[in-house]
Amino acid sequence: MKRARMQKVKAAVFAFGLMLAVANPILARSLTQSDLVDLAQIGAATVSSDGKWLVWEESSEDLQTKRTQHSLWRLDLAKRDSRPERITSLDDAAPTAPEFGVDGALYFLSERPSATPAILRISMGDTRPTAVLTSDGLAGFRISPQGDAVLVWADRPPHTPFLDDKGGAPHAIGSARIFDHLPIRHWNQWEDGQRSQLFLMRLRNGQASGRGCAVAPALVGDVPSKPNGGKEDTTWGPDGKTIYFSLRVADRIEPLSTNSDIFARSADCSDSPLDLTAANAAADEMPTVSPDGRWLAWLATSRPGYADDRRVVWLRDLATGMTHPLTQGWDRSPDAIVWSPDSRTLYVTANDTLDHPAFSVDIEGGTVRRLTATGHITLMAVAPDGSLVLKKDGLAEPPDLWRREASGKLERLTNVNAAKLAGIDWPQVFRFQFVGANGDEVWGLALRPPGLARGKQAPVALVVHGGPQSTLGDIWYARWPLNLALYAEHGYGVVSIDFHGSTGHGQAFTDAVNRHWGDLPLADIQLGLAAAIERFDFLDGDRACAVGASYGGYMMNWIEGHWPDRFQCIVQHDGIFDERGMTYETDELAQDHWDFGNKPYYAAPTEYERWNPVNAVAHWRTPQLVITGEKDFRSPSGQAVAAFTALQERNIPSRLIVFPDEGHYEVKAADTIQWYDEVFKWMDKWTSSAASAKRSQVAR
Repeated sequence: MKRARMQKVKAAVFAFGLMLAVANPILARSLTQSDLVDLAQIGAATVSSDGKWLVWEESSEDLQTKRTQHSLWRLDLAKRDSRPERITSLDDAAPTAPEFGVDGALYFLSERPSATPAILRISMGDTRPTAVLTSDGLAGFRISPQGDAVLVWADRPPHTPFLDDKGGAPHAIGSARIFDHLPIRHWNQWEDGQRSQLFLMRLRNGQASGRGCAVAPALVGDVPSKPNGGKEDTTWGPDGKTIYFSLRVADRIEPLSTNSDIFARSADCSDSPLDLTAANAAADEMPTVSPDGRWLAWLATSRPGYADDRRVVWLRDLATGMTHPLTQGWDRSPDAIVWSPDSRTLYVTANDTLDHPAFSVDIEGGTVRRLTATGHITLMAVAPDGSLVLKKDGLAEPPDLWRREASGKLERLTNVNAAKLAGIDWPQVFRFQFVGANGDEVWGLALRPPGLARGKQAPVALVVHGGPQSTLGDIWYARWPLNLALYAEHGYGVVSIDFHGSTGHGQAFTDAVNRHWGDLPLADIQLGLAAAIERFDFLDGDRACAVGASYGGYMMNWIEGHWPDRFQCIVQHDGIFDERGMTYETDELAQDHWDFGNKPYYAAPTEYERWNPVNAVAHWRTPQLVITGEKDFRSPSGQAVAAFTALQERNIPSRLIVFPDEGHYEVKAADTIQWYDEVFKWMDKWTSSAASAKRSQVAR
């Protein structure tokens, strides 16, 4: 493409350098894929009602047993020099999802192998927990503000009236799965007729009582939503009298719908759920009630069928029922929301030009103020004094807990993986911008490998993110192929482009990819790679491999046919090969339809075929590694098999790797290690000087 010629990088080039310093260069070492999976991960966190204790979950996978080990840790926030302490007496309980009750006791979920899931309770001075509730399928809970009730969720058949009524399907003579309507599978599982449903039980002296009445027995849907929903889909009113929850009604068009609503239900199960957002046919989610009980806040989109539409904070006056949008004028899309203790401020997070900061939103005028600088922030908890407990991470900074005081001061609370990361020589990270497709400003990242001698060059790893409505910014990825630091640690100069369709650059920039899957993103990638090579002298543009997953995998197949001579090799993970087959096989139809004119394939075949990689197979010639998970129902594994078949028919050097127990991305530690092992072997093979010289011999 003529548009792919180098353009001058804008004068503004930002470097935020080494994220962690190495005290002794002689002892410096590189991060490996084994290090990556060995790091402890921080899960849910909770602060006691008196503000004294912070408790959080940590987890790591044992490579020998292949089991995830869970532990709870605590920190005394009232003591200045307090150090994190592991609550070792709970290790055998496999504790997750900690939550303090108003009485100061700690509740948590226990999911031990071969044991029935249970909610356990322990006072901070005790060593042994007691059982609150044990039930098959139990997956989560919320304690009421008064501590006299518990809201739980568990998988049950639709319309199940009580938690202890487990129902059951009639016995079948064979093993067939039988369906009369969609959906038939989701993410990495076949539908089995079970739905995640809410049940309410009373609490007396720390013990759950009663059968557990269903909160919404007449509604068919999942609360929390599957596969990634959690506590944020439910909330209590501060007086403990009302439960609020978000639900997408399940019917034959569920895979085509993004219409979730906020419902309210009395906590005594005496009435039916009331739909508070029925007027909006798009998504309404993450309900949260102000501590003073006046306001219900939630996040809402406005375009039905568009999962990546901009979310806006809405408020409902619970006394009058009047509603209004609060952040309509803010061109960012919040993805989390919590209240301040004084009910005057909402805290949210959102992608914002390669970062994912925390923001405050004044509920009187909707004024938005950024609270954190670079990096990726997750809102974990709000302390009674108004300070925020945050999880902070970045490209060269694995996650840790921090406290942001009302004054704005940031204080590190944990250094979870300090011992495991000792001596790591981290890459240098640069941000750059350039003029991309349509003359728009586009941002990118470049990473310099640690230890690269001055004047030397490194082969290039161009990493393309998925979505396409996503971003590959200053964030730490614990799994999947998107940990940019790991490529740099292996010796590659890394380039990543936030092409048209990426989030955090305004909704118009995100929307631009709709009906433009193949042209605008590719133009940005071509221009961005050229700009990076021109700006950063450590990048060897003559030895380059492209890597992409999900939509990034689609882009790898698209590059095969539309930029076939640029790269020494390609790595494609769970990518799309044939849009026609994809649109009839994928589990979420709404997302696929929206990006191609919001129409199914049969109604607009030219929209899909315009950007269909299969149509350019005759031009393929770059060596490609194809990777898939056999349980991937988002980009089904048949797409990978078809791409590999096309490569083999063309006599193009290629390899197919199938993970039989993985879905859209690798979650098991051993599989993650193997993923990176195979990818680096493939990239090293084709970016060596000898392989680059022979590149012209590849079949044409």
